This record gives sequence, structure tokens and C-alpha cells, in this order.
Amino acid sequence: MAREPHQIAELRRELGERLSAFRKAAGLTQGEFGRLTHRDRSSVSHIENGRAQADERFWRLADDRFGARGSLFAAFEELETARRDHAEHAKSRERRECRAKVESLGPLRTQPWAPPESRDLDRVDDELAALELARRVEASDVGDSTLTALEHTFDELAMSYCNTPPAVLLERLRTHLAYVERLLDARATLAQHRRLLVVGGWLSLLAATVHIDLEHTAAATARLRTAVALAEQVGHDEIRAWSYETEAWRMLTDGDYRRALELSRRARHAAPPGSSIAIQATAQEGRALARLGQRRETYRAIERVHELVSPRKRPDQPEHHYRYDPNKSVSYTATTLAWAGDPAAEEYAREVIARLSPSEDVGRWPRRVAAANLDLALALVAADRPDEACDATRRALLSGKVVPSNRWRAAEVIHAVEAHGLPEVTEVRELYEETRRPLTDPL
Repeated sequence: MAREPHQIAELRRELGERLSAFRKAAGLTQGEFGRLTHRDRSSVSHIENGRAQADERFWRLADDRFGARGSLFAAFEELETARRDHAEHAKSRERRECRAKVESLGPLRTQPWAPPESRDLDRVDDELAALELARRVEASDVGDSTLTALEHTFDELAMSYCNTPPAVLLERLRTHLAYVERLLDARATLAQHRRLLVVGGWLSLLAATVHIDLEHTAAATARLRTAVALAEQVGHDEIRAWSYETEAWRMLTDGDYRRALELSRRARHAAPPGSSIAIQATAQEGRALARLGQRRETYRAIERVHELVSPRKRPDQPEHHYRYDPNKSVSYTATTLAWAGDPAAEEYAREVIARLSPSEDVGRWPRRVAAANLDLALALVAADRPDEACDATRRALLSGKVVPSNRWRAAEVIHAVEAHGLPEVTEVRELYEETRRPLTDPL
């Protein structure tokens, strides 16, 4: 059996430590907990020490038994994500090695080489099959039509980000990243190899963003490192700047505001002048300043964003995650003012909601509408209108479009409203807790 990578072993050890802490807090011995999960004391000990694995049912039961509110199961899912990614990379590497061996056998290749059938290949979707067909038609390992198809696929995935469930989008990204990895060792011109590295960098960056949405910390870190490494290989400042900005957003959601400010400024300095990331990095800097309570600098950042946006026309594909939509500046202003505790955020948040609801745009921008309701709620808290803040938070949570990494924003409003002792906040708190629970086992 191949040795487990250090990153996965460390995640397994940390998960075991969490389990041990919850068990001890519940006052149970390893033997007592083992009986609840149909395991003996020794098995529980091995799981807690990171020396043994446990299945999904075990972690759902443990999370429920200890009242962990999804934190134990989320840690298990992060471990599983890392394991799947490692397995996919290993399979891809094995296929490349097998292909190289077959091609080294000589002139029997009268037909295009095809990898052997396997369960893994049987799951490859129609998108990947189309890319592979384009590659073979080129009669070369990496052709221009294959690269163009990959680039178009990335654009489609980036446009799907705003209205596709993160877990669904992540599976598609994994498929295409595995395909890119398979092509990296193929024969190609320097120009083709560079294009492949660039699209691999973009796909890695988007995958990192989705991992952050799902709170897959280790996987997000690995994807961001890959994106930066690929960007540096080809001198792609835009991908590098987006990587810093994405990490800055994660630091904001984690509460490390000074680190978020540092990364935002690094992204701004790396960004090509006039690019979408130049605007987004400036906006992220303003958010970090707002969280740090630096109001004067926050307002200056807001002004800079509006100056950068004013000459820009709306892009043909405004839903593309990496093409700045000027209309987004209103949402940004609402969020930043709300985080600065400025009641003026209410006007901007209501403008966003009015623009997108009940028009057809609400289907294109569901997360933006949910975020606007959270911005509105925070502004209403600042205006001492907690009952209306409760209503806005309820609307955001009921939409089902508040991703895991953004739930803290709802919790922030709920905590502030609870201080007023309103009875209706109990219902909103229950709704919030419901969104944090892991999905029930379909079996």
C-alpha cells in the first residue's frame, strides 16, 4: 500500500483529535462511544490517533451524537476531498506512464492509442469526451482546437460560478483539471504548452475559490499554490494577482483582517493596469480596511473603485467570475459600508435588491441577492432597526444561496439582534442552525 501523503495524514490526525475532544467533552470513554458506533475501544483509539479510517456514516453519527453542528462532518469531508484529489492525480500519472510504455513499443500504432476501459474512465462526462475527440482529430497530442475547447470550457465554468451549487461545479472542475494534467506530459509546441499551463492556472484558481466556498481549507490552499506556481512559470500576472485576492477573501472570512489587507495590496500591485483584478483587489482592500475600523481609508478605497469602474462598459458576459461587471460596484459599496457600520449601506443594498428582484436577473445572480439581503440586515442593525434586520436575514437564509463560507455574515447579524431580546430572532437562529447541518444520508 502506497504511503499516505503528509498533508492527508495531518488532516486525518487533526480529525481524530477533534473527535477525541468532543468525546471527552461528552464524558464518554472510548469503549462507551465504540458501543454507540458498533466499534470496539481499540478501533475508536486508532481513529482518534489518525491511524485508522472511518466511513461517512460514522462521522455523521459522531457529529450528531456530540452536537458538533456539522463541524466534525465538515472536517471529514475536507479529508475526503484531499484523498480524492490525491487519488485522481495518482491515476492520471499512472495512465501517462502506461501510455508512454505503449508508445515506446514501436510501430504497431496503426490506430490512435486509447486508454484501457476502467470505472474511472467510464465516469468521464460528455464534455471531456468532446475534448478528447478534438485532440485526436488534430493527429497530435495537444492541438490548437483542444486548447481552444479547454479555454471555452473554463469560461463556461467561470460563468456558471454565480448560480451553480459549489459541490456540483467542483466535480466538473476536477474532471477538467485531471484532463489538463494528463496533457501536460504530452508532445506540444512551446506556445501550446504555455496555453495549457495558463488554462490549468485558471482552472486551479476557480477550483480554489469553490473549495473556499465549501470551507475545504487544505484543498483550497493546495489549489491556490498550484495556480500561483503555474502563473509564475508563464509570467501570467493576472492569475497571480487573482490568487492573492482569493486568498485575501479567505482571510477576511477567517477574521484575519490584517493579513487580508496585506494580500489585497499584493494583488493590486501585481495586477495589470486597467484589468478586472485591479478593480477587484482595490475593492478587497476596502473591505479589509472596513473590518479594521479604518473608516477614512475605507471611503478612499470606495472612491478608487468607482473611479476605476466609471469608464468601463459592461462586459458581454457579466456573470463571468473574472470579468468585472460595473454593476457589481453597487453590491461592493453596500457590503463595504455595512462592514464599516455606516447606515448608508441600506440605500445601496436596497438598490441591488430592487435591480435584481423580481426580474429574471435574480436567477443569474442568486448569491448577489442573498449577499445584498445580508448587507441590508447589517445596515439595519447599525440603524437600530433589529426587527427589519431579522426579516432581511431570514430572506437571505431561505434563498438557500448563502454558501458555507458566507454563513458567518448571517451569524454576525443574528448575534447583534439577539442583544435586543427580540422573540423573532429565535426563528432566524433556528433557520441558521438548520443551514449548518450536513445533508442527511440518502441511503
